[in-house]
Amino acid sequence: METPLILDEHTAAHVAELFRAFSDTSRVRILHAILEKEMNISAIAKLVGVSESAVSHHMRGLRQLHIVRARREGKEVYYSIVDPHIVALFQQGIRHIQE
Repeated sequence: METPLILDEHTAAHVAELFRAFSDTSRVRILHAILEKEMNISAIAKLVGVSESAVSHHMRGLRQLHIVRARREGKEVYYSIVDPHIVALFQQGIRHIQE
């Protein structure tokens, strides 16, 4: 019988970080807001119902995890989800809960 493969510590840490990003209801709602189109901080804050500073704080963390990207247009910064894998994982989580 073969020994099952075990994730290395580095990979396990990154997977844990990814799922930690989904562990806050405000972050989940923010990610859902930008799932279909990029938005700026004030639009996200208004849609989600949290302060602009809270959205900015969450975006900083999500950027550091390479989950969202920022695009500057004049004085405005627009955020979108970086990777289609993140979108698929996020949508699958939503479908799982809604079933």
